[in-house]
Amino acid sequence: MPQPKQDRAIRTRHTILMAAAAVFEERGYQAATISEILSTANVTKGALYFHFTSKEQLAQGVLAAQDQSLAVPDRPCKIQELIDTTMLRAYRLQTDPLVRAAARLILDQRADGLDRTGPFQHWTSVTNELLDKAQKQGELLPHVNPAETARVLVGAFAGVQAMSQATTNYQDLPAGVSALLRHTLPTVVHSSVLASLDLTPQRGHSIHTETTATAAPDAATNEAAAKATAATPTAVN
Repeated sequence: MPQPKQDRAIRTRHTILMAAAAVFEERGYQAATISEILSTANVTKGALYFHFTSKEQLAQGVLAAQDQSLAVPDRPCKIQELIDTTMLRAYRLQTDPLVRAAARLILDQRADGLDRTGPFQHWTSVTNELLDKAQKQGELLPHVNPAETARVLVGAFAGVQAMSQATTNYQDLPAGVSALLRHTLPTVVHSSVLASLDLTPQRGHSIHTETTATAAPDAATNEAAAKATAATPTAVN
């Protein structure tokens, strides 16, 4: 596919996903319709079905896309990296409609026929991997089982997230997640490591600023390359 067409297809797919996210967040999975998503995206039915063949595939696309905005830089201290990942997720739930829609789908018990296990498995795997690395670096207490602790942390986050959504529309989520980590990490991490950790509610915003600044040069490079490609005559297949 020629580059301009490929870029246009990527933009169209993103537009459809954002429209689906808006409808899923507002209506829930069961009540959402393809027609409403089409109207919100302002694309043709053919364009939508080129990328997604069903409402379920749209929902899975939203669930998968949310993870792309939640990567954090490597940290020497793997528990700090775990905190950063968790706090960035809390911040994104406040600010990113794609992440909010995915959260609604994940916890939507009326989403009949939608496999909601993937995000839980993914986040448990990410958490487990970071805890394994922390254990190898001597950051964890001797009794800690990384796999078990990962499941507890992911489940606890889901509970705090659901409560925050219901009571304050995520406004108190960073403070709630910070409190969760302050209560749980002393049973997991050596006290010498705890003393160096940043567990403040503002941590998620700081990580977002850091990752945005890191991504900016790449975005500028990609934009320049796209302009150069657009200025070059392209053969039509």
